[in-house]
Amino acid sequence: MNILFILNDPPYGTERVYNALRLAIALPKADSEAAITVFLMADAVLAAKAGQKTPEGYYNVERMIKRVLASGGKVLLCGTCMDARGLTQSEMAEGAESSTMDALAAATVAADKVLVF
Repeated sequence: MNILFILNDPPYGTERVYNALRLAIALPKADSEAAITVFLMADAVLAAKAGQKTPEGYYNVERMIKRVLASGGKVLLCGTCMDARGLTQSEMAEGAESSTMDALAAATVAADKVLVF
């Protein structure tokens, strides 16, 4: 099953990104056939920023992004959203890829389920 997550909120301040990533990490454990794609838009692109330092005991969404990637998932970043925030590909977590709305459209068409956070 192809599952697409579309995240819009900033990585910290609300727990939407945190909870979406928790589910994106849990799904492949529940269904080994699950193909996970996470598309980060708007302020959510900051979730893939490399070098995040959070206080001890606090969740770190960069580490969570890496776990999605390590389990075979894809993490795509809205390139326009990155540009608007002055972010470059070299600043992002390894494996997270700058992408486009056309790629999001294709991922949406290919998805069996689309979850928006």
